[in-house]
Amino acid sequence: MTIDTDDIMNIGLKLVGWKKMPPDSAIHVKGRKINRVLIAVDVTSAELILAKNLGCDAVIAHHPLGSAAVNFYKVLDRHTEFMVEHGIPQDKAEDRVKNLKTRIEIKNHAHIYNDVVDAARIIGMPLVNIHQPCDEYMRKRIFDKINAGNHDLILDVVKSIEEIPEFRNAATTIKVAHGSSKNKFGRWALVLAAGSNGGFPIAKAYFEHEISTVIYLHIDYNDLRKMYEENLKGNLIVLGHLAGDSIGLNALADRLEDEGVKTIRLGIIPPN
Repeated sequence: MTIDTDDIMNIGLKLVGWKKMPPDSAIHVKGRKINRVLIAVDVTSAELILAKNLGCDAVIAHHPLGSAAVNFYKVLDRHTEFMVEHGIPQDKAEDRVKNLKTRIEIKNHAHIYNDVVDAARIIGMPLVNIHQPCDEYMRKRIFDKINAGNHDLILDVVKSIEEIPEFRNAATTIKVAHGSSKNKFGRWALVLAAGSNGGFPIAKAYFEHEISTVIYLHIDYNDLRKMYEENLKGNLIVLGHLAGDSIGLNALADRLEDEGVKTIRLGIIPPN
């Protein structure tokens, strides 16, 4: 049995029950009769050539490429949804996200965004990238793990998330980047699958509205330093980018293998 690139995208969307492809995901080069794929977090021309040499029929990237990279800033509106759900006023949430979106959209003018897509066309390698659906699967997995336990301290929730295989097998460890592992977990916000972390401004908005603990995949050091400089009252847990991304990509690969497609997982942390 073989599949095509539309099937690959639909399998990604079905991971989380979505019907519409988000702006940060795309089918860049269509293909059919696919029975062997290479899957990686980041794809360059080198991964395309490797896939060709390995006899793959398509490549699946996680992070946005081409038009999906240009439109990436649009998925950041998810931050507004999350903040409003946690009691932050709509106008304040929109203001924080507006600044984040503008900063990332402006960066588009510096990006060379289409070279990998062109390389895939030139060598005839079907290419898809699936970003937010895989991240949403990861977010739900972690959310369910946290909700399944009775966590009093930050340390308790860290230990619980570390039971997820991708975090357990990662070279990095979950870190309490701001606050203390001995602090109360309290009210919390899992800020994932919103394109990227919200950095200092969005974490600060949560802390200012009675959220004790914010959970990101990662944070820029300069944003973290601002938290210390302003002596923000709250806890920030950073989980690890590759470990988190691997959860969704492993799920996608497993679904593809259920359809009879052979997967080569490049650089992805194994789930066992």
